[in-house]
Amino acid sequence: MENLNAETLQSMIDQGIELLWEIIPSLLYAILIYIVGKIIISRILKSVKAIIAKKNSDPSLTNFLVSLLSAILYILLFLTIAYVIGIPVTSFVAIIGAAGLAIGLALQGSLANFAGGVLILLFKPFKVGDVIEGQGHLGVVESIDILYTKMHSFDNKDIVIPNGALANSDIINMSNKPTRRADFNVGVAYGTDLKKTREIILGVFAKDERVHQDPAPVVFFNSFGDSSLDLVIRVWTDASNLWPVYFDNMEAMKEAFEANDIEIPFPQRDVNHFYPNGKSEA
Repeated sequence: MENLNAETLQSMIDQGIELLWEIIPSLLYAILIYIVGKIIISRILKSVKAIIAKKNSDPSLTNFLVSLLSAILYILLFLTIAYVIGIPVTSFVAIIGAAGLAIGLALQGSLANFAGGVLILLFKPFKVGDVIEGQGHLGVVESIDILYTKMHSFDNKDIVIPNGALANSDIINMSNKPTRRADFNVGVAYGTDLKKTREIILGVFAKDERVHQDPAPVVFFNSFGDSSLDLVIRVWTDASNLWPVYFDNMEAMKEAFEANDIEIPFPQRDVNHFYPNGKSEA
């Protein structure tokens, strides 16, 4: 019994040594592939960062793309090592594919927001600090994340918009251009001298240094209103001065009209009575 046990033990040791000699080359190859692969991945990621940096991409987009590429490259490296060791790679690919499908179905909304975030960060329809209107909201962009864009409104409300919806809707960027046009609509009473009114209005804007003279302010007679002659005034100014110019000059035009006896009408209606006998009945 002792001899049998000794023989069995020796046989197991011999088989173990033989198996070890078979495994050692594969392990050495795997270690070598891992070291070389890690060096290659590091250089690839460094090159990608440099290329993206030259295009002045958003830092959040850069970090995301580098992280995504890093994950893909390390998965490929892992599959390569598994193949060298002798592990069936097809089973791993099937597992990864099934897991990806399950995750995709479970996170359809988040993936749409994710794709929208990539598009926004890549094509830059707006940037942090811009005043935009999107999804029915007007405000200043505070941050652009992968899934959501955060804004605050002018009455100091926090607004969080999913990037999927934002990327697939109309976006009005009010800060992208250095100059903006301010449009004014005013009405004066019927019988008013329009030439004199135009001169008064242009005189008001000539006093405001914030108003550009190229293009010069213009005043157009727009329409015959129910109670007024309607005028449209268009002036250009720096984007940062748009609302101050608008509100200040609305008040300045009112004061100029009053000083020059130009009537600002209010809605009114004339009622005429007709009597069959030529006089009213008591």
